[in-house]
Amino acid sequence: MFKYILVFVLTSAISAAALANDAARAEARQVFNLKDGSTLYIFNDGKMAMEDRYGRAARMKPDTVMETRDGQKIMMHGDEVMRLESLLKKDHSDGY
Repeated sequence: MFKYILVFVLTSAISAAALANDAARAEARQVFNLKDGSTLYIFNDGKMAMEDRYGRAARMKPDTVMETRDGQKIMMHGDEVMRLESLLKKDHSDGY
């Protein structure tokens, strides 16, 4: 019985994490997975925001070069931390 409860809890936690950034992904024009485990969002106005590997909006200095998992280099323009943070919080306020 304990195994079933544990499996259910772990599955729920993984599902919640997978759905945690739906609003941010919907708002972004492009989303890149970076080599360090973080995620880069490029919005329609060309400004960018970064989510660290723990799911938090992270500050990034302008003109910092980041590398995607496939080796592509992208330079940071327009650090939209508050914009991304509000989108991430919007997802968490929907019942998570």
